[in-house]
Amino acid sequence: MSPVDIAKFCTSFVGEAAMTAKPTACLVLADGTVFYGHGFGATGQTTAELCFNTAMTGYQEIMTDPSYAGQIVTFTFPHIGNTGVTDEDDETADPFAAGMVVKWDPTQPSNWRATGELTEWLAKRGRIGLGGVDTRRLTRAIRAQGAPHVAMAHDPDGNFDLEALVAAARGFAGLEGLDLAKDVTCAQSYTWDEQRWAWPDGYTKRTGPGHKVVAIDYGAKRNILRCLASAGCEVTVLPASATAEEVLAHNPDGVFLSNGPGDPAATGKYAVPTIKGVLEADIPVFGICLGHQILALALGAKTVKMNHGHHGANHPVKDMETGKVEITSMNHGFTVDSQTLPEGVLETHISLFDGSNCGIRMADRPVFSVQYHPEASPGPQDSYYLFKRFAAAMADNATADA
Repeated sequence: MSPVDIAKFCTSFVGEAAMTAKPTACLVLADGTVFYGHGFGATGQTTAELCFNTAMTGYQEIMTDPSYAGQIVTFTFPHIGNTGVTDEDDETADPFAAGMVVKWDPTQPSNWRATGELTEWLAKRGRIGLGGVDTRRLTRAIRAQGAPHVAMAHDPDGNFDLEALVAAARGFAGLEGLDLAKDVTCAQSYTWDEQRWAWPDGYTKRTGPGHKVVAIDYGAKRNILRCLASAGCEVTVLPASATAEEVLAHNPDGVFLSNGPGDPAATGKYAVPTIKGVLEADIPVFGICLGHQILALALGAKTVKMNHGHHGANHPVKDMETGKVEITSMNHGFTVDSQTLPEGVLETHISLFDGSNCGIRMADRPVFSVQYHPEASPGPQDSYYLFKRFAAAMADNATADA
C-alpha cells in the first residue's frame, strides 16, 4: 500500500474534526501512517522523533525545555493552550521541541497570568502545532512500536506531498548516537541569582554570600537554576564543553550537572573526562536527567535507549533508602542500566512504572544524581529536598576542610 493509499485509509481514524473540515496539517510516520488535522502556529515542515507527554499542565515549560530538542511532543491531555502563555513560564528564550500534537485545537486563554495565546506564541517562534488528532491512538502506537521518526507539515491550503513526507520521516537520523547538548548549551559563561517564584513577589533575587556552584549547561532549565539559588547557591553557568580545569578554576564548593537532550554516550565523549576531573577534586556533585546519565558513565556504568521513554508529571519514584514514594516530572528517552553500576555506586531511586533506574550516589562521597526533574515539583514539593541535600553536602565539606 502506497503512502497515499495509507493516508486515505487513515482518514477514518483521525477524528471527527478532520472529516468535517479540510485538513491543513498532517503528521506522517516513517511506516507510512498519516494523521490529518488542523494546523496552528508556524507553517512549513519539520522532522523529528515523536514522543508523548502525560502532564496536565506545563505545556509552555515542556516546549521550552532543551531536553526536547529533536522531538515533537504529543500531549495526551486534551486541553492544551487553555491557559495561554506568559514569558514567566519559559524555561529558555526559545522553544526547543520541534512541534506539538494535540487532541483539540487551542482555545482562547482563560487564566489571569496569560499575556498571549499559544497559537501566536508558536507562530512567532517557528513551531508547528497540529490539532484534531486522535492522540490516544497515536500514543498507543508510540508505546507499541517505540518512539517513531516522523515528518509534520502545516499548509493552510492543505496541499501535502505525502511521498516526500514519508521519505523525510525515514531519512531522519534519530537521537541515538546524537550529541545535542552542543546545540542547546550557552555560548559563554554567566551568573544566575534569580530564585523560585513565590506569592506575592514573583521571582526575587538572591543576596549575600552563598555556596559557590558551577553548573555545567547541557541544556539547563531556568527553574533548576532558580532552585539552586533558592537553596543558597551562588551559581556560575558554564557551557557543556567546559573542561575540568575551567570548572575548577572557579574554585567551586560544588558542581551541578544539568539536564539536556540527545544520547548521553555521545555527549559523554567530552563530558565524561570533565566529570572525572571534577571528581578528583573531591567536592560535592549533583546531577539531573542528562547530567545523571553522564555522571553514571563517568563512574563506569552504561546507558541504553528506551522504547518510548518517560515523559510526564505523574511518575512515581521510590527512594530505595527511605522507602518513600515521590511523584515526579520526567523527560528522558535514555536510561542508566542499573545492572552496570560498579561497586561503590548505589542505586537510590527506581521508577515504579517499570523499575528503571532513577537515581544513584557514591557510597563514600557526596556525589549523587537523579533521572527525574525535582525543580518541576509536580508533587508539588516531593523532590525539593535534593537541592537542600546538595547545599548541606557543600556546607559539610566546607566544615571538614576548615
